[in-house]
Amino acid sequence: MARPRLCRRIGFNPNITYFKPQGIPLRELKETLLEIDEFEAIRLKDLEGLEQEGCAKKMNISQPTFHRILLSARKKITDAIINGKAIKIIKKN
Repeated sequence: MARPRLCRRIGFNPNITYFKPQGIPLRELKETLLEIDEFEAIRLKDLEGLEQEGCAKKMNISQPTFHRILLSARKKITDAIINGKAIKIIKKN
């Protein structure tokens, strides 16, 4: 049986939740879904410049879990940029 999932703290709720390449109608684009915890991981690590241990503490998760979330977020964002996809930030239930 898997461990119960810890509640992850999110310190910033984005007002803008959709990004797309300019000049291409949204209906013609594939979408990449970026979960809110992935968004927060990118914000803390890459924008705020915190160390992974500090980021993990702020999100109330372990450092290995933070690292997995960060890798997932970076992969999704890179895929969207390289392949011209829209990015939608979503909240998980």
